[in-house]
Amino acid sequence: METKNTNIELIIIGGSAGSLQVILEMIKNLDDNLHFAILLVVHRKANSSNILQTLLQQFSPMEVIEIEDKTEIENNKLYITPADYHLLFEDKKTMSLDSSEKMNYSRPSIDVTFKSAAEIYGASMIGILLSGANADGVEGLGYIKKNNGKVWIQDPETAEVDYMPKHAVDEIDYDLIIQPNNLANYINQL
Repeated sequence: METKNTNIELIIIGGSAGSLQVILEMIKNLDDNLHFAILLVVHRKANSSNILQTLLQQFSPMEVIEIEDKTEIENNKLYITPADYHLLFEDKKTMSLDSSEKMNYSRPSIDVTFKSAAEIYGASMIGILLSGANADGVEGLGYIKKNNGKVWIQDPETAEVDYMPKHAVDEIDYDLIIQPNNLANYINQL
């Protein structure tokens, strides 16, 4: 499938159980000169340390930044949402953190971030949903699609835990079903 799209400003990747291996494989194969930011919303325990940032930085050709309140978005950076906070977008430059109630048993919630980003970025974003054990992210993908963004979903057959991508495939009008080993290639082509 042709993925050439020069107006992409942001990619958000949501994942839960079973998604880390896919993310690590993707990061190792990303170009180091992307003209957009990539943001990860991964379910983690509330008291988890910043070991995820350290791990990802070992594999990433771009700088990995754990988001703080009012972090500014820059192209060619990989951002990760901190544990126990929802991530919201104030505008195309600034992200903020929120500690309101959990959504889908999760904080950060993929749905919350997908919806907030879709309102700001519209057609200039891609939402990607990976392996996971609950439906977090499915509703948010629908919101991205409604706002003319692109929706990519990991092939449930390849997911370590297929609940999340399977629900997304069944319920959302997606643009692309991705194989984990092709994810970086699709991103690099944008």
